[in-house]
Amino acid sequence: MSDAPLLQLQALSCGYGKQAIVNGLSLHLNHGEIGCLLGPSGCGKTTTLRAIAGFEPVTAGKILLSEQVLSRPGFTLAPEKRRIGMVFQDYALFPHLSVADNIAFGVREHSDARKITDELLELVHLTPLAKRFPHELSGGQQQRVALARALAPQPELLLLDEPFSNLDGELRRRLSREVREILKLRGTSAILVTHDQEEAFSVSDQVGVFNQGHLEQWDSPFNLYHEPSTPFVASFIGQGYFIRGQLLSPDTVQTELGVIRGNRAYTWPAGSAVDVLLRPDDIIPDAQSSLKARISGKTFLGAATLYRLQLPTGTQLESLFPSHADHPLGSEVGIRVAADHLVVFSASGSVAAKVSLGDSHKPLRHNAL
Repeated sequence: MSDAPLLQLQALSCGYGKQAIVNGLSLHLNHGEIGCLLGPSGCGKTTTLRAIAGFEPVTAGKILLSEQVLSRPGFTLAPEKRRIGMVFQDYALFPHLSVADNIAFGVREHSDARKITDELLELVHLTPLAKRFPHELSGGQQQRVALARALAPQPELLLLDEPFSNLDGELRRRLSREVREILKLRGTSAILVTHDQEEAFSVSDQVGVFNQGHLEQWDSPFNLYHEPSTPFVASFIGQGYFIRGQLLSPDTVQTELGVIRGNRAYTWPAGSAVDVLLRPDDIIPDAQSSLKARISGKTFLGAATLYRLQLPTGTQLESLFPSHADHPLGSEVGIRVAADHLVVFSASGSVAAKVSLGDSHKPLRHNAL
């Protein structure tokens, strides 16, 4: 097998008519990986998926699968010739065919069609329902049928377009885990499109955050959360707020919450105005702290409660408290900052290098493309 990535998007641009939706997009997906295109509605993720599938032409750049050019300006290989499977948002099952016949549809001329179908029925836990019709199945069962049907022809790449959006919360979480397990068992590479961060993180090895047609960062879920490359990624991934600060030294910032020192160094001059990213797990309840905040809202999450806090200056923050600590709205609580993973951006928008304090000569890796 070649060391080249399975899927490559090289400086890709595409859109509808004269309207550009995606601009200069570059990313790659390795064999066996599951990637995700994540972003708000209208950001270009679905357009990108449709271009990979062959449903939309490209106006610039290339799409390659196993080093074969699938799309470039003036050339679009037909979808049925791409060895790409697709699972649609609405499942798109054949209502007049049984579960088994739906799964077998794409391999019905194959000499081992029965064996392939039986293996996939077992893989998606639908063997007892093989003779049922789509209208006799739950939404989760229909999605499993759609997944098995897409896997039957053994595509090189599977595309999943908001596959869990029609399901309720708990079923979505359970099925997303199952889909990941199934894809990993089959060794199938896949690209998922979603606007749900929890779904993206639970299914994917690599996630691309889209913003107005541009890919802000293509990285692991861990790095997106802890090492965001841009302010948009920092604010979009997870829950967080920016507070203004002043850089005292490469790893220390003065803020209205006090002096914060982290495990990263920045190269702006001392005195530079910066914006510091703080997430709910960075703000710790501390009854003995002299730093106080007023509770302006709260959301009970079971094991924890998410409190919305307001500082005396009016700055808004969020913090996770143990759920047994039930504070009323309007009350004051003591807090302290525990933000060892210091994430800072220039308040003026300029770019500074960022290095790990444990390896001060090596730039911290960023995968934004």
